[in-house]
Amino acid sequence: MEISKSSNKTTKVKSTRGNKIFDVVNVVLMTLFALIILIPMWNVVISSFAGMNSGPFIFWPNKLSLANYISVFSDKGIWQAMFISVAKTVVGVVFHLFLCSIVAYALSKRDLKGRKLYSAMGIITMFFSGGMIPTYLLIKSLGLLNSFWVYILPAMFSYYDMVILMNFFRDIPNSLEESAKMDGASDWRVFFSIIVPLSKPSLATIGLFHGVWQWNDFMTTKLYVTNEALYPLQMRLYDIIIKAQAAASNGLNAQVAITTTSKGVQLATIVVTMLPILILYPFVQKYFVTGTMLGAVKE
Repeated sequence: MEISKSSNKTTKVKSTRGNKIFDVVNVVLMTLFALIILIPMWNVVISSFAGMNSGPFIFWPNKLSLANYISVFSDKGIWQAMFISVAKTVVGVVFHLFLCSIVAYALSKRDLKGRKLYSAMGIITMFFSGGMIPTYLLIKSLGLLNSFWVYILPAMFSYYDMVILMNFFRDIPNSLEESAKMDGASDWRVFFSIIVPLSKPSLATIGLFHGVWQWNDFMTTKLYVTNEALYPLQMRLYDIIIKAQAAASNGLNAQVAITTTSKGVQLATIVVTMLPILILYPFVQKYFVTGTMLGAVKE
């Protein structure tokens, strides 16, 4: 009995020691990983408030300056561009979620006629596309050039996002739908009253992914929009950076060049573009964590 008790104590000590070592290693690795992310971000933010004499890395500038941000926000079209970016992100996410979710709900039904054909057609689009020139000709033939809807309609559907939603819908018990239909509910009523409320994690995850893509999208404007009134924030900031670089290289705008640099303006634009996403992320984080675990565990 004494031997067994001592062996149990030894096992407990070894287990506790191993747990402590794991905790220490885990904390060290997570701290290093956090520093790898936070230090460059801190450098970008602080350098955007620095003046002319900022080096490649600074922890805190000798003098804080808002000259870079004044240079960015003094642009006449910056607020119009901000409105376009917010509008296309919000409208794009709503349309994208609606179309992807209704298609995913239909394809989640195994008794749907032609389901295999629709799935095969969708899978092909994930690996093959028409290319840039045929896409441009299609956009032009649809009359979407220099139109706000060029940001929305071509990005309304993604087969990859649809597959994620479809797998989530399959995990919802069929008994819920059957009981609702026995009470006289239509397919639309079942979808909006049962499926959508139960699918908040997956919808929030897809909405966040597409929202970040819409907010950062630059090539759509570059290829299909020449009207500056429809420029989103990314394109407007790109023009501001180009003007700042031209002013610095040609010696123009001397009063601005005294307090700002093209690098400082670039850093300020980075902060301006990433700030809305950083503000939004905490509100959808709880849904995002759940949504990313979709399909991770099968019972």
